[in-house]
Amino acid sequence: MGSVKDLKIIKKPRDDQEGIGKFIFSDRYSIFDWGEMPDLIPHKGEAISILGAYFFEKFEKMGFKTHYLGLIEDGVVKRLSELKKPSNQMQVKLLKVIEPERRNTEYDYSVYEKLEGNFLIPLEMIYRNYIPEGSSVFGRLEREEIDLEDLGLDKLPSPNEKLETPILDVSTKLEVTDRYISWDEAQQISGLSKDEIEEVKQVLEIANETISSEFAKIGIVNEDGKIEVGFTPQREIMLVDVLGTLDECRFTFKGLPVSKEITRIHYRGTNWHKETEKAKNENRAEWKNICSVNPNPLPPKLKSLISELYCACTNEITGREWFKDSSPLMEIIAAIGRELDGK
Repeated sequence: MGSVKDLKIIKKPRDDQEGIGKFIFSDRYSIFDWGEMPDLIPHKGEAISILGAYFFEKFEKMGFKTHYLGLIEDGVVKRLSELKKPSNQMQVKLLKVIEPERRNTEYDYSVYEKLEGNFLIPLEMIYRNYIPEGSSVFGRLEREEIDLEDLGLDKLPSPNEKLETPILDVSTKLEVTDRYISWDEAQQISGLSKDEIEEVKQVLEIANETISSEFAKIGIVNEDGKIEVGFTPQREIMLVDVLGTLDECRFTFKGLPVSKEITRIHYRGTNWHKETEKAKNENRAEWKNICSVNPNPLPPKLKSLISELYCACTNEITGREWFKDSSPLMEIIAAIGRELDGK
């Protein structure tokens, strides 16, 4: 069970053989590494499942390997074109997930040096077409954890400025709290060769271009997003988890959020958010256990609008009316903007 989706293992992966599993996309959501938040967002799981399937099928047609097998309807695994109604269940190939050994606040990744294939690469790859105000990128630059050259930049961009060249960023995936690292460290801890880390970057660039192009068709800007990859048993790069959804990407329309970022904006600056930041500064490994405040539920109207947003985006990107009660996308976005302004 994850914070936003559950995994049912049908067949465990072996050393040289992929397993089979079933993702059950829930109506839960998670922000700021907290895990499950106090609300359920109606139809979110179905909308994410269908949009994720759409992009997996698109990338497969482009020649990429993915762990996607299909969506499940009435116990049968189907492609999107065969599906009669929304489904929140996706059948996937499973790779081995090998946790690095934790030693106090440090992690030992030496196990990855001897692995040949059939495993999740312990990284989260991020592309950035814009850097919003308050982004972790500005904080990392200010603290001199990175410099402009690390990001492929000649000068410091202004907040929300369109970047001439997207930033390709990377973080850890299997630690208690995600940690941004350099691509050199990413290569080192994951046991990848220089050619393999360059291939991962190329996959990230193409994912960015493809998702950006699809959302541009409906007037939405893809500001940033993430992907996850693994190795097949033959050590070929494979797209895993899910990509191109409102949870994996940060989309906007004329500066208004069209993604999970809406919930971040709502909670940012609340007492709960301040306490999580304070706890992370005190003990990054155990911060959640020492945080003394829990988040409050979302306002009912905002929650309803977020539900409609997930549904409308899935309808428009896929070109099929999966969710018939959804309002027009632009009306939903405008209403969300009014709600956030009146926060």
